[in-house]
Amino acid sequence: MSLEQKRILATAIPGPLSTQMQERRKQVIAAGVGTALPVFIDHAHGAIMKDVDGNQLIDMGSGIGVVTIGHTNEKVVAAVQNQVAKLTHTLFTVAPYEPYVRVGELLVKHAPGNFAKKAAFFTSGAEAVENAVKIARKATGRTEVAVFDHAYHGRTNLTMSMNFKMHPYGTGFGPLAGSVHHAPMSYPFRDAEGMTGEEAATRAITYLEKRVGATQLAAVFIEPIQGEGGFIVPAPGFLRTLSAWCRANGIVMVADEVQSGIARTGKWFASEWEEGFEPDLITVAKGIAGGMPLSGVVGRAEIMDASHAGGLGGTFGGSPTATAAGVAVLEQIEEGGWLERALEIEQVLMGRLNDLKSQFPVIGDLRGKGAMIAIELVVPGTKNPNAAAVDALVKHCHSNGVLILNAGTYNNVIRFLPPLAITDELLNDAMDVLAAGLAKL
Repeated sequence: MSLEQKRILATAIPGPLSTQMQERRKQVIAAGVGTALPVFIDHAHGAIMKDVDGNQLIDMGSGIGVVTIGHTNEKVVAAVQNQVAKLTHTLFTVAPYEPYVRVGELLVKHAPGNFAKKAAFFTSGAEAVENAVKIARKATGRTEVAVFDHAYHGRTNLTMSMNFKMHPYGTGFGPLAGSVHHAPMSYPFRDAEGMTGEEAATRAITYLEKRVGATQLAAVFIEPIQGEGGFIVPAPGFLRTLSAWCRANGIVMVADEVQSGIARTGKWFASEWEEGFEPDLITVAKGIAGGMPLSGVVGRAEIMDASHAGGLGGTFGGSPTATAAGVAVLEQIEEGGWLERALEIEQVLMGRLNDLKSQFPVIGDLRGKGAMIAIELVVPGTKNPNAAAVDALVKHCHSNGVLILNAGTYNNVIRFLPPLAITDELLNDAMDVLAAGLAKL
């Protein structure tokens, strides 16, 4: 069932039916499960979500980067329907099935790195990250793990420990896991003016050598473009320099591409934007299966094979239905057009947002790649974070039928993650709504 790709306001947002459902939700759903937009979605297609009151909202978040090729993509729907009628579950580690192997073939084929690769599949992004830690520790015989300021890796005990920002992900949930060390990140907007990527990497390496010791580190984890941290794009040379240091010291370099991977930035993986950066392992999730729960780790065959049989897996990891959806997504990207569309979206968004930046000094920085773009809001005339302006803009856009998401260590970033299926007309409509909100600040 398709939907007209058009923003429609039938009621106030939230409407009466969504308001009623929100009251039902409060009675039975734990308070810790928050909601960014208190409307209940009945149907979605392409880049439009239709709520129970008949409002049609422009989706500029994609379920936080999940429905990359669009809501209810026809080939994904068909693949899921076909698979669920044939086989729903056996557990691959008990009795395997072909879609798991096929999605592995596609992922291995398109992951960067001129070396033999293998993959393993799980259910969530946090699971993928935890398993990458296990694999790196097994392969190296070491225990320590390095991560970066402003990073986000998940909500499990270990991944909470790997996050930079404690609230809301870790507050009151401790004790946290040990053997995790946080190094300074390259953050061009807030680093000293003129600091190069190589200089920022040297700063991080120096810290890790002194605080941990290179010989103790099993792995260094980094998001090539940070997600929850505010779409921070490190300065050129940062990733390459880190990678070379890891390689020289027998440390597994892991790119967490849960949010930035699978065509989101205009390449298969955001890692590919840094020449000379070839991570040993890559974690994937979100955009890989069109909304079905699937995650994975892909990387150097000899590292992936370090684990003994039975050491990797999970009851629902790489389920028949999820892997069938993953095949449908990856085959469509392989067929072409989606990477190019991500870059077209970048052009539209960067053009409109640069115009707005010149008009409204509350926009301190504009950054990102492909369909992963952010603006950082500041107190005009300073670099002081302006979280209040973000809150006001989010409320304005939501009430006018445009779903946008906040982010950032200081809660002062608005991130745009539209489905690649979005039209230019919808992008410009969303930017018009944003512009009206900026004018009201």
